[in-house]
Amino acid sequence: MSLDLRGLTPAPVTPFTRDGEIDYDGIKKVGAWLGGIDGVKGLVVLGHAGEGTFLTSDEQTRVIEAYVEAVKGEVPIIAGITGEGDHVASEETRRAVKAGASAGLVYPSHGWLRFGYQDGAPQERYRRIHEESGMPLILFQYPDNTKATYNLQTQLDIAAQPGVFAMKNGVRNMKRWDTEIPVIREQNPDLQILTCHDEYLLHTMFDVDGALVGYGGIAPEPLIELIKAGKAKDYARARELHDRLMPVTKSVYHRGSHMEGTVALKWALVARGVLEHATVRTPLRPLAEGADRQIADAMRQAGLV
Repeated sequence: MSLDLRGLTPAPVTPFTRDGEIDYDGIKKVGAWLGGIDGVKGLVVLGHAGEGTFLTSDEQTRVIEAYVEAVKGEVPIIAGITGEGDHVASEETRRAVKAGASAGLVYPSHGWLRFGYQDGAPQERYRRIHEESGMPLILFQYPDNTKATYNLQTQLDIAAQPGVFAMKNGVRNMKRWDTEIPVIREQNPDLQILTCHDEYLLHTMFDVDGALVGYGGIAPEPLIELIKAGKAKDYARARELHDRLMPVTKSVYHRGSHMEGTVALKWALVARGVLEHATVRTPLRPLAEGADRQIADAMRQAGLV
């Protein structure tokens, strides 16, 4: 029986101490807070927001274990699977299973971002990972402006494979979204479709079962309401929530690089009193002077402080 992610699935950050080590007390605080919110369906750790590729394999395992302990069984922990090759990714997935993860969010092999993928390679990646680990898997659709985005047939093939129960779609091309999502829905009616368009939530919220977003790690309460409004086709309420959140969206995600969003997420948690500081690991860099105050002001405007 697959997991039910029909609602909000935040992708929380990985807190660090000021000297750059994993902050397990911070994980306990973040996990206990998010896991205790009604409407949160699971937590995805070790993703982009969680700086998962910046951690050693041992650290990745310990982060999963720490989040599993923090939520105390309230929600499942889902692990980002980011290993470059299929063999490496399968090994990573088996470690995640042993650490207590309930499912895996499978990233494309990162070489595909530059060079593209050969036909059939993504399907094989999901097949091998599931067969060698038994882990339920989430299909991850990358942005259209990368060479790691999957064409429609590839998405349909993966969605039909054993073990694949959900899709995290971040294509960020609304023409493709509007034309491909109905086909995927029709051909795979049991597939749970989750938006990860942190900066396009209003457009995508009416077509999905839920949201799997880093944004959920800082603003879970209004996003849960936004998902409800989308499912009810209540545009007026959805628009109200979207507009309320726009200062936060701009201060966190409308930056020069989407990577800066991870740093901004941590400052938003500082503003909420969840974290004490916004330490990140290189290659991430601190934000420009004053960004912390801007983000705090935006969180106040949205009623989140």
